[in-house]
Amino acid sequence: MDASSSQSRQQQPTAGELFTPKIITILREGYDLDAFRADAVAGLTVAIVALPLSMAIAIASGTTPDRGLYAAIFGGFLVSLLGGSRFQIGGPAGAFIVLVAASMARHGIEGVLLATMMGGLLLVVAGLLRLGTYIKYIPHAVTVGFTAGIAVIIFASQIRDLLGITLTGKEPGELIPKLEALGRAIGTTNVVAVAISFATIVMIFAVRRLRPRWPGMLIAVTVSGIAAALLGLPVETIGTRFGGIPQSFPVPSFPVVTLAKMQAVLPDAIMFALLGAIESLLSAVVADGMTGRQHRPNSELVAQGFANIGSALFGGICVTGTIARTATNVRAGARGPVSGMLHSMFLLAFMLLAAPLASYIPLATLAGVLAVVAWGMAERHEFAKLIRAWGGDAVVLLATFLLTIFIGLGEGIAVGALLGALIFLSRRRAAALEAGSPVKDDETV
Repeated sequence: MDASSSQSRQQQPTAGELFTPKIITILREGYDLDAFRADAVAGLTVAIVALPLSMAIAIASGTTPDRGLYAAIFGGFLVSLLGGSRFQIGGPAGAFIVLVAASMARHGIEGVLLATMMGGLLLVVAGLLRLGTYIKYIPHAVTVGFTAGIAVIIFASQIRDLLGITLTGKEPGELIPKLEALGRAIGTTNVVAVAISFATIVMIFAVRRLRPRWPGMLIAVTVSGIAAALLGLPVETIGTRFGGIPQSFPVPSFPVVTLAKMQAVLPDAIMFALLGAIESLLSAVVADGMTGRQHRPNSELVAQGFANIGSALFGGICVTGTIARTATNVRAGARGPVSGMLHSMFLLAFMLLAAPLASYIPLATLAGVLAVVAWGMAERHEFAKLIRAWGGDAVVLLATFLLTIFIGLGEGIAVGALLGALIFLSRRRAAALEAGSPVKDDETV
């Protein structure tokens, strides 16, 4: 018994092994100039993809484009420096648009920054408590349902800029009132904005099909920006709505912190932490599947926590691991976390050197970029597959999907996870009865 217990203890990883950042592992294995060159190419590739996305996500979240860049630069750097995945790319994610926009409407930017910082602290605690190990038990139908729901909400949030609609008042946050307000203002549609958003979407898909290694989003943004500037097209741009983006290095500062403010933003902080944990670990799993490596989930949560704290200190919005950019990093030949750190440094250089040019980017173009993002994150094939195999998983999927769209993301995840647990226990009981073994009452609770 003593020998068995000793062997079991020897097999358990130490705290150091659980929380050692992958950058340390890479350096211990030996990191040479060839690996740095590969990481530099991958980092530049991801930065080119992240540049338009970071600004588009920030705008859709109700903030200014520079706050998305700050998140990708400072938060993304910390994700790669401290993270438990070799290939994870951190930054603002489309999944957060709904949460950040709602938090902005309730608390303003100071509230969003405080909630981001508090959410980061929660992620650090969750990692230290080793809760990252349990994220994998969230039912697949729940992740598909809330991801598809978020995709619908993201697309709905871009209809105004896709069509160039002018609203007399503030755009409602809830889906049905939003669609009603947009419907009443449909007569203000700007044909030029429609043409630009349509051309952006076509360009992105055409480049993906004909030249899949080329940065389709950046090409579309660049072409439309040049066209808008040279032709004087009558459309809203980053410059006309936001005055451009700063061409300077932001100074770190704390948001306004009071006990009342902390209590007010706590629900937002919890949702930021929950979604950040799910998104980042799902992204790390995708990277593992592409590379055959294995990430450290609890180390990753700790890194995500510090990344959100760092992002908020520099004025950035929420940070998480991003599946599309992480996959791009892997496909570009990254060798380790240095590529993610270089991606952030390239973004900083782009911001400092080319900030004035961003003023010419039409908002219809960025809306087209996010429409493509929403289409890609909807997981249409998985959604249809679960619906066709009608059963408990389909019920969980639809409940999560509909609640996410019409009520809220937190309610969708909570109800979906509860239904998933009940269905799992029901199946377990049925399997035990079919096998002829009795199931005790306390096993079904």
